[in-house]
Amino acid sequence: MEAIDKAAKTAHETVDKIAGATTHAAESIGDKGQQLKNTEQQLLENCRGYVRDNPITSLGIAVAAGFLLSRVISGR
Repeated sequence: MEAIDKAAKTAHETVDKIAGATTHAAESIGDKGQQLKNTEQQLLENCRGYVRDNPITSLGIAVAAGFLLSRVISGR
């Protein structure tokens, strides 16, 4: 009976360790996701500022990118 109790105790400790590690990993992923979201928002703000400050250049870049994309997609 003592061996069963010892095995159960060990199993519970192992499950607790795994649960703690899983919780830590989920928190880390959540933190990284928030950092990525913040970086994305900053990048969008920078792009908006560039377009606002350089509308003609931005239009030229957009036209060139559209042309190149159409050439790549068409396969010619």
